[in-house]
Amino acid sequence: MLDVVTFGESMVLFSPERPGRLRHVHTYSKQLGGAESNVAIGLSRLGVRAGWFSKLGRDEFGYYIQSAIQGEGVDTSRVLFDEQAPTGLYLKEYVREGMVNVMYYRHMSAASQMSPSDLDESYIASAKILHITGITPALSSSCAETVEAAIDIARHHGVKIVFDPNIRLKLFRSKEEARAVLREIADKSDIVLAGKGEGEVLTGDTDVQEIASEFHRTGVKTVVIKMEDKGAYYSSDAEKGMVEAFSVKQVIDPVGAGDGFAAGFLASLLREEGLKQAVKAGNAVGAMMVQSYGDMEGLPTWDELEEFLNKVNDTEQVRR
Repeated sequence: MLDVVTFGESMVLFSPERPGRLRHVHTYSKQLGGAESNVAIGLSRLGVRAGWFSKLGRDEFGYYIQSAIQGEGVDTSRVLFDEQAPTGLYLKEYVREGMVNVMYYRHMSAASQMSPSDLDESYIASAKILHITGITPALSSSCAETVEAAIDIARHHGVKIVFDPNIRLKLFRSKEEARAVLREIADKSDIVLAGKGEGEVLTGDTDVQEIASEFHRTGVKTVVIKMEDKGAYYSSDAEKGMVEAFSVKQVIDPVGAGDGFAAGFLASLLREEGLKQAVKAGNAVGAMMVQSYGDMEGLPTWDELEEFLNKVNDTEQVRR
């Protein structure tokens, strides 16, 4: 039995060997990138039984992605390979410290061909949590139908649904379309993990408490609003509050921080450490992520996470 199942597009990432505009870069490192696989890998490193599936091109990039994710201890037994469509890829551009541009080459990729018939109902039903992001339904109409079908399966079998909007407005025709599609998913979820800006797009509110209340109004049980360097606000029927962000000396690469938050949050929640501690763990993993290059390279093990938290606690005690 798996603790968490997630699905979505993972791509090959080419990162430049040095900073600067890509027109001046000649060498790159091949890496792995994808919001849902980042979460699955993060969970696996934290000791959680995680499964990830998608559709990959039957090409060398597809084989690489499947092998890399499986090598991290994530179950990939439901991954499918498309004979015609290619595996997606993207590039990063490190313009200067803290400024990273991302360019995607994913149009008509294998993952965008996912359909409800690709789902294994028993696989989703076997998990405690189904994790979904707002990227997948934006890839194509068939992907949107796949997400809807996965949600129906999860709800039918009592699997908790966790939704990270992860809004990519460029993938939608308009902000209004994004709001309509993603709000429908959010309203069917048990837990929503949203950035403050995403919450504003989906609810029209600007205050974090009002954003949370609007999600609660439609049945969402737990809401977490991430506020970058200010921390995160959490709200449920039983409790609500704010957890401050961890101080970071240098932001090397912010991409993937939200995925790290989700992994830390879910791992702590599955350990039954409580909502506030889960948000703290999410903040900690996010802070650790931005201090390394790559989408998933900075994801910690549970021992590394505890060491980070212990150092922070020791520092706070000294200050007092």
